[in-house]
Amino acid sequence: MPKKVVIAEDFRIIREVFESAINQSDAYTLDASFPTAVQAVEYIESHDIDLVLMDVLIPGSMDGIEAATKIKSIKPELKIIIVTSMPELSYEKRARSIGIEGFWQKEVQEQSIIQIMDRVMQGEIVYPSNPLKIPLGDTVSTEFTDREIDILRELVAGLSNKEIADKLNVEASTVKMHISNMLQKTGYKSRLELAVKARHNGLAIKD
Repeated sequence: MPKKVVIAEDFRIIREVFESAINQSDAYTLDASFPTAVQAVEYIESHDIDLVLMDVLIPGSMDGIEAATKIKSIKPELKIIIVTSMPELSYEKRARSIGIEGFWQKEVQEQSIIQIMDRVMQGEIVYPSNPLKIPLGDTVSTEFTDREIDILRELVAGLSNKEIADKLNVEASTVKMHISNMLQKTGYKSRLELAVKARHNGLAIKD
């Protein structure tokens, strides 16, 4: 019997691509498709579903990972694949932490979405095999340390060095040093330029 799939994706063209792929597959049937995560969660609460394709940045009162967390709390057996075009590094970490079975980067597509769905439904945990390399000035995202990314994310949110230090439980001088290192790596002239470019490229998105 075909597996029942729900889609939550606000970008109509991508949603239609997913719908078409599912409709052409004998292994799956499209049960419902929504432009918001909230609608998908409400539907899933009262219907038997096998798999959800969930976008991360999606309009409404909850993002895709928040919606996936709620779904897992009420139906832990339901398989979920997070789909995103944003390279924000925290998304993958958050998805792993709540037990999401699959993570698919729209821009990379190491395998088709149907192939990822097949692997997930067969019991695999499927995440990108390599970190996404996002250009940022004179460097790429993989050249940043985890701590630099943490600080960059708070910088994007507009926090001062002291506010970042307090939030991350480090010294303000440490924050200043990491920002200086990132400016040196990227070739940018100011923290504002660094923050704007990081946000524009999707490397660090503060919820």
